[in-house]
Amino acid sequence: MIQGDTVRLQVQFKSFEGQLINVNDVKLVIYKSDKTVLETITDVINQGMGRYYYDYTANEDFTFEFIGTYNDKPILVRDSVKVTYI
Repeated sequence: MIQGDTVRLQVQFKSFEGQLINVNDVKLVIYKSDKTVLETITDVINQGMGRYYYDYTANEDFTFEFIGTYNDKPILVRDSVKVTYI
């Protein structure tokens, strides 16, 4: 990703059986490289069964985490993005 560009962060939540599932209270948490919270986003867009996304613009490396609840238990997916200046 190039500094100042927008990237679409996407997630697919799946059950233990591998089926796509909708989760409750979905949010996106953006962390700085030192693991401090930079931003918490609650207006994540649902694309259909188990699929969510958010368009995010960044100026530095970050880790992102989509989190929600399913059957009253937390479920999350985490990844990181490297940002370069060209």
